[in-house]
Amino acid sequence: MKAIPVEAAARLFLRRQHLDHPLTRPLGKDSLTRFVEDAGGLQLDSINVLERAHYLTLWSRFGPYDKAALDRMVYGQRALVEYWAHAACLVAASDLAGWRRAMADFHLRSSGWSNWIRARPRVLRRVEGEIRRRGPLAASAFARGGGQGWWDWKPAHHALHYLWMSGRLAVHSRRHFQKIYDLAARVLPHARPVTRDSFPRWHLRKTLHALGAAADADLARYLTFPRLEPATRRRALAAMVKDGEVVEVAVEGRLGRWFALWEDIPALESPPQTAGTTLLCPFDSLLWHRGRAKTLFGFDYKIEVYTPAARRIYGYYTLPILHEGRLIGRLDPKNHRAERRLEVRAVHFDAKPDAAALTGTARAVRSLAKFIGAEKISVAHGQLGESVRQQ
Repeated sequence: MKAIPVEAAARLFLRRQHLDHPLTRPLGKDSLTRFVEDAGGLQLDSINVLERAHYLTLWSRFGPYDKAALDRMVYGQRALVEYWAHAACLVAASDLAGWRRAMADFHLRSSGWSNWIRARPRVLRRVEGEIRRRGPLAASAFARGGGQGWWDWKPAHHALHYLWMSGRLAVHSRRHFQKIYDLAARVLPHARPVTRDSFPRWHLRKTLHALGAAADADLARYLTFPRLEPATRRRALAAMVKDGEVVEVAVEGRLGRWFALWEDIPALESPPQTAGTTLLCPFDSLLWHRGRAKTLFGFDYKIEVYTPAARRIYGYYTLPILHEGRLIGRLDPKNHRAERRLEVRAVHFDAKPDAAALTGTARAVRSLAKFIGAEKISVAHGQLGESVRQQ
């Protein structure tokens, strides 16, 4: 069994997440597609204290870019499509054959709300029929008492979500971050679904490619949708090992079984170099499985937006600091849009930062300010504040 240094596993993971040289590459359709193909998905989230999660995740890699141009790539050119991968995500259109299988089999999955809406086929037919007749519609078009809406919000809301998850509808666009739905046939590129038998292997390959080297726990907690039965995942993994597509490796100093794609062994033996500094969105795919961040980087991270204010340790929406391939701390920012001011309310380094870490973090803060359109920056941390002012 091949023994891999933990640093090698961490560095390949950063390469697959396009974080080995952050803030240095231009964002275009090809680079966007490569990143989302490699990572497996780009998470969406409604929290907007700083910037929407998918915009911020891309800034972490590519630096300041034109958000309107990105939206055109996604909703005009259809380089990415919305579906569920880890949570609500943008996934690469080139991966649609795999996700089409997840859509086709969505009716086989049981949950309270999906069972409830399946028992109301008339609602499903009416929602789908209304979109077929009228064109792209938001959920608000179906709300009672609003516009041309004609029944209670909840059944229509569940119907829209079910029809989207099952691949009959797709997200046509977004307006003020609200989804606008249309018939999938009018939105999505054609893709024949992978077979049901081959899907678990497709799903595992996507996961292993994104991670580089993965512990057993990583395989279930990275791409969390659809939730494969443990026995199904074990059978698929065993078949991939038997065929030589996957090999078992040992990560030095880390317990448990680890696996990697056979084609990734050379990269683990001679891992890519890392350089540069950036800040990570709390919903960044590098952090999807936070236990993995602790295992590979020694970084214990928790998103505290859901923690009562009195119990928060670091702040509401803290951004981990990635410097030279290591997670070295976190800062708590706020975007004061009316004032065009970025406030860094607190900074917590895990150890006393050296000059390079302070300079790199300051440059990342200034880049972030430029991206969100802030003309002023205020920083509570004295050393970092001074470094920001000197940039």
